[in-house]
This record gives sequence, C-alpha cells and structure tokens, in this order.
Amino acid sequence: MGIIGKFACAALAATALAGCASGPIGYNEMPREHGRSTVENTVQKPVQCVPYVRAHSDIKIYGDAYTWWDQAAGRYPRGPAPAAGSVMVLHDYAGPERGHLAVVRTLVNTREIRVDHANWLDDGSIYVNDPVLDVSAGNDWSAVRVFNIKTGAWGGKVYPVQGFIGSRRDANPDQDGDSPPGPVAQNGGGMTAVSLAADE
Repeated sequence: MGIIGKFACAALAATALAGCASGPIGYNEMPREHGRSTVENTVQKPVQCVPYVRAHSDIKIYGDAYTWWDQAAGRYPRGPAPAAGSVMVLHDYAGPERGHLAVVRTLVNTREIRVDHANWLDDGSIYVNDPVLDVSAGNDWSAVRVFNIKTGAWGGKVYPVQGFIGSRRDANPDQDGDSPPGPVAQNGGGMTAVSLAADE
C-alpha cells in the first residue's frame, strides 16, 4: 500500500473515531426505520403509555405508570442504567401520581438512548425511536431530556428517572429482588438496532 493509501486509511479511521466522541446524533441524520414512521398517529382511540409499553416489552405490569417501579420489586430486575428492551420509568415530575413509561429501543452511547413510547405529548400518538439524553450531573441516568419530534428540538424540561425495569430473562438466576437490567453499551459509537419483543 502506497503512502497515499495509508494516509487515506488513517483519515478514515480518524473520522470513525471522531464519530464516537461526538455529541448527540441529530435526529434528522438518523436512518429511518423500515416500516415504521416517526410518529404513528392513532386512527381510533388515543394510546396511553402503560398499555403500549406492556404490549411492546417483556414487562407485564398493570396499573398507573407511577406504580410500576414498586410493582416490579421482586418480579423484575430494576436498576439505574438503561438496557435494550428495558422500561424507563419517569416519576414525580408533576406530582407524586404523575409517571411515564417508555421502552428502550437503542443504546447510542453512555448518555443517549432511543425509546418507543405513547402519549408523550398528551396527544395519544405513538413515538418511535425518540431520542432521550442523560443530563444528570453524575452521568447516572437520574435526570433526562426528551427530544420533541414535532418541533425537531430537545425539550426544555428535565425529567427525573426512577430507574429502568428489565425483563425476567435479564435477571441473574442467583439473585432475588433488584439487579440492574444492564449497562449502557456502545458498539463502535454507532446505534445498535434491537428487537424489543417477540410480539412486535
């Protein structure tokens, strides 16, 4: 390989590494998911976050979103870090009985994930591949901002995260009770497509 070829290979490697260190991926730059739109408007009645998450994850809990974290204790692994297929639980952002659930679709990097959820903007719509950014001071996923797909910008509000609920198959068979669903992982700095559930 000549000097020009070596230089070209080094330039490509540097470009790839620069992508790993970059900030959040621009939503408009993301590849479209085949067969699914960014916002799936419901033709019939509006969809709420709880039945949507239950249908699109391995977590089968009933009741209001703000009750899921406590209901998961002893039944599903719970932890502070997102994992593909886990359920993100937002809580207490407008009072103690106000919660929201979203299924973690993709792990982008240590501070960014993509989620699928319903009724985020109180319109009954389903939002797929929606970016969520960890804005906590300790990089511990205790506080997040959610991308507003309709406006094409990050939302201005910071939401407290109660944690992430994993599936039974994520649990360590030698442990009872809580265990982390899994850490945020990177795959060469790029997005890792995941299948959320067998019924999806």
